[in-house]
Amino acid sequence: MTSATRSEKDPLGPLDVPADAYYGVQTQRALQNFPISGLKPLREFVRAVIWIKKAAALTHKQTGRLDARLADAIVAAADEVLAGAHDAHFVVDVYQAGAGTSHNMNCNEVLANRANELLGGKRGEYKPVHPNDHVNMAQSTNDVIPTAIRLGGLDLLQPLDRAFGALRDALAAKGREFDDVLKSGRTHLQDAMPIRLGQEFAAYAGTIERNLARVRQSADYLRDLGIGGSAVGTGVNVEPEYPALMHTYLEQVTGLDLRVGADRIQLMQSMGDAAAFSAAIKVLALDLSKIASDLRLMVSGPRTGLDEIVLPAVQPGSSIMPGKINPSVAEMVNQVCFQVVGNDACVAAAAEHGQLELNVMMPVIAHNLMFSMIILTNAATALTERCVVGIEANRAQCEYWLE
Repeated sequence: MTSATRSEKDPLGPLDVPADAYYGVQTQRALQNFPISGLKPLREFVRAVIWIKKAAALTHKQTGRLDARLADAIVAAADEVLAGAHDAHFVVDVYQAGAGTSHNMNCNEVLANRANELLGGKRGEYKPVHPNDHVNMAQSTNDVIPTAIRLGGLDLLQPLDRAFGALRDALAAKGREFDDVLKSGRTHLQDAMPIRLGQEFAAYAGTIERNLARVRQSADYLRDLGIGGSAVGTGVNVEPEYPALMHTYLEQVTGLDLRVGADRIQLMQSMGDAAAFSAAIKVLALDLSKIASDLRLMVSGPRTGLDEIVLPAVQPGSSIMPGKINPSVAEMVNQVCFQVVGNDACVAAAAEHGQLELNVMMPVIAHNLMFSMIILTNAATALTERCVVGIEANRAQCEYWLE
């Protein structure tokens, strides 16, 4: 941002904003109030809110409540953001107050300023498009942010499902490849009855598939949208046709399968659906971590450990011991899974701390849920491509331990 500023005014008075910022005075106040972590909103969270703004503009254009020229400018600005432009202007810290009001206003201001530019206006003038009156028309932070959490979770489910599906398939392929490798089974880390190495890997594949089914099942509850509930879920200042039209346009702009929520008050009061989905993601991480730990144990050695499998060498394992190779990818996966468990603990605590008609802790629910999905997806892809597909069985060692 430039050092030059422009002056904007809100109910608290005037405030200087960077002259070239697409955000405005309310975002600038949030920057002053919440200089906490330096963590900016995840792009997936921004995208989810922008989808809502675009759908709202299309809805109000159809009903005639919003002038078509203004609606088209808002839609054009939204499309630019969705295409990756203006990312630097979404700046509010993850840790903020007000149920996400600052993030909602950040999105409103960016779209309003860019829409006005497209119409020949200037940043900061908010004419003819106003962030509250037009971009946020018939919306409240209180129904926008919970809807964005749902959209973001469903959006990120698709790459997560693909990544873990590929991991499942790779593990199943190793199960078939190693089906003739007999080895010692172990319980309590003590020798037990024989088992085939292929059976172990086939079971890992089954574990991933079972988790995916659980995640998909919990995700189905996210499809119920409370948009149109407005401030407390009752739909004040919202046209009767608005929720159904928003559902139609949100399906159109997101490509997601969605439903009009039957009880918008309940959907605003409770973050239970997000917490349950986060818990399913956590359980997936728990089982993934267990698989990664098993790989680390089976590759231990080579002279003083089990040495039953060989993992692909992806990097040198030591700065002091030449030739040492560590199970680096599996170790990374463990750490990602630990982070996901911690993120879920935060989501659970935040979900429990809703009060009466609203949960004001939604910003950390949104961030931790989506962050968990992003890093777990990437970890699964790395484990598949950099580890599992290249695993080899040490047949001689498996036979040695069995005998």
